[in-house]
Amino acid sequence: MSGKSNCDTCSNYIYDEESECYCCDINLDEDEMYRFMSDTLYNCPYYQLDDEYRIARKQ
Repeated sequence: MSGKSNCDTCSNYIYDEESECYCCDINLDEDEMYRFMSDTLYNCPYYQLDDEYRIARKQ
């Protein structure tokens, strides 16, 4: 379900003010980064849907 194309919907994909761009907040190790960069169908094990309404539904 997740992959590179879904990074923009992941809660770990945050805006970094210092570098002025969006980046992944998860520190991937060397092997994970290689798989991510080389495999177009990579399913990120850290993907979490950025659901801004999640808290409102619990109330």
